[in-house]
Amino acid sequence: MSKYNNKIEVKAKKFLGQHFLEDEAIAEQIADTLSLKGYENVLEIGPGMGVLTKYLLKKPTTTYVIEIDTDSVAYLKNNYLNLTPRIIEKDFLKYDVSETFKEEPFAIIGNFPYNISTQIVFKTLELRDQIPNFPECFKKKLRHVFVLKKAVKSMVFFRS
Repeated sequence: MSKYNNKIEVKAKKFLGQHFLEDEAIAEQIADTLSLKGYENVLEIGPGMGVLTKYLLKKPTTTYVIEIDTDSVAYLKNNYLNLTPRIIEKDFLKYDVSETFKEEPFAIIGNFPYNISTQIVFKTLELRDQIPNFPECFKKKLRHVFVLKKAVKSMVFFRS
């Protein structure tokens, strides 16, 4: 974490695959992808400095965030005081979501790091009965991988 003009900033860490969302318009568009149907809770994975979080907090849901980076957690605690009790300082891939949500439905959202996006999708699929809404935001490269795999599966399916 560094201080710049009295503003605390978190530096993206390559080893965590971090890429912080900075565009406010995109953050608001991502937040607006929530259907708001069938759940009252939202879990944001990897909120970083909370650019998306601020728009989620305006929604008629209860927002939780899960963040592995201690600098980002400190930033969130300093800048989103009302969110502090709902900041989960853990690795989403290793976290048992029933600790927070029991068996209640919840949505998952985030601007996911490329290096763990596939694992996030697989974990979300394991929880699909509990997650009615998963408006994901992947880097363009990963979206192409998913589209290509889907196209290949379709081609294989139709050849049979």
